[in-house]
Amino acid sequence: MVILVPNRQLFFGGEWREPVLKKRIPIINPSTEEIIGDIPAATAEDVELAVEAARKAFTRNKGRDWAFTSGAYRAKYLRAIAAKITERKSELAKLEALDCGKPLDEAAWDMDDVAGCFEYYADLAEGLDAKQKTPVSLPMETFKSYVLKEPIGVVALITPWNYPLLMATWKVAPALAAGCTAILKPSELASVTCLELAEVCKEVGLPPGVLNILTGLGPEAGAPLASHPHVDKVAFTGSTATGSRIMASASQMVKPVSMELGGKSPIIVFEDVDLDKTAEWTTFGCFWTNGQMCSATSRLLVHESIATEFVDRLVKWCKNIKISDPLEEGCRLGPVVSEGQYEKILKFISTAKSEGATILFGGARPKHLNKGFFIEPTIITDVNTSMQIWREEVFGPVLCVKTFSTEDEAIELANDTRYGLGAAVISKDLERCDRVSKAFRAGIAWINCSQPCFCQAPWGGLKSSGFGRELGEWGLENYLSVKQVTQYISDEPWGWYQFPSKL
Repeated sequence: MVILVPNRQLFFGGEWREPVLKKRIPIINPSTEEIIGDIPAATAEDVELAVEAARKAFTRNKGRDWAFTSGAYRAKYLRAIAAKITERKSELAKLEALDCGKPLDEAAWDMDDVAGCFEYYADLAEGLDAKQKTPVSLPMETFKSYVLKEPIGVVALITPWNYPLLMATWKVAPALAAGCTAILKPSELASVTCLELAEVCKEVGLPPGVLNILTGLGPEAGAPLASHPHVDKVAFTGSTATGSRIMASASQMVKPVSMELGGKSPIIVFEDVDLDKTAEWTTFGCFWTNGQMCSATSRLLVHESIATEFVDRLVKWCKNIKISDPLEEGCRLGPVVSEGQYEKILKFISTAKSEGATILFGGARPKHLNKGFFIEPTIITDVNTSMQIWREEVFGPVLCVKTFSTEDEAIELANDTRYGLGAAVISKDLERCDRVSKAFRAGIAWINCSQPCFCQAPWGGLKSSGFGRELGEWGLENYLSVKQVTQYISDEPWGWYQFPSKL
């Protein structure tokens, strides 16, 4: 029996709206390859209407309806959204699993994080009130000065398919907390739960136009949104190539952007580790979310003295991963998101083999699954640093392995990448871990773990992995502008010019 997803339209101005050109895009369940519904396909015409709705919501009643209300007022809506997400957790998790192939247990965890993120930014929205009119110390007693933190305006939020609702929330929650109005454009490969977020916003009575949601293809909907002159900022998570195009477009209007892009993150394993504990973290760091993480620690650097034993242990852990339909109990690896992604990953694996690497484990469709975009967890050895598999982001369940002999060599290999999102080090020597984490050229460093993420801590990268930080207080700052207000308080004239003579 085919499980269908809810039929939704575009959402802007607080209402469901049919796309102007009435086009739709089929939704394919990556586990079964069956069509389970469709989503509306927005075009430039719909972008115009959505931006207009967001602009009206921002300026309505001179901003007193949303943008310049108290943070406490906005926090009530964020908490109401969080409560609705929690109420609908099991339903939303199931839709996420059907839409993008994420194991159901992971999707349920995501929904907890979504609710937690809205709650967290509700707290920060309330905290903004106390920070307004923060005084600035000046060297002249004839002036007083303070700072206002104000919403940056109408923001475009363009998000990926690997954590559909969670990645959207990382942007939506702080943007709304700041007082911005927003247009969310999720990936066409996984938009279902983002459209359900629109329904949640309707249910809690979010003022019309504060959050608008457009689904559709990147060139037809994302590009005109990112380049729209009435969008004040673009926040993007996705590929480095697309991020570069958005930056080029935004630069024409000197429009601020924040970018969370690709990665090829290292994990360094020293000789003193607990093999099983480290094997689990290494497995989790690369194969969580079906290997589709920008932060995946997909380059394993293991000390030469334990390499053979450790890789053997890794293989045993990989053999124990349950690969199945995401809705099956105990599933730990589902399908990749689409046929295009499936073919791309297999091409990476075949290129690695042709370049001389060894496919030690996996590298193909699991034998017990005839349908769906499933790829076994894959371990590739005999890799050198010039190979494509070592240098390029695969975005799938593929781990490549290289050995090292010294700490300095490990750090050099770890940093030998154009990316700089995450990096992990595992060792019982905590002083060594501290040295290595400081030496990493990355925005996130993990010690004795890989991939933990908390909405209270900053997230973002260096180099081709982007710039700006999401989450934590830094995520809120993304959507605020700082205004200096300075007042002359002396009764005396300024006295720079000679006073005009009186007639």
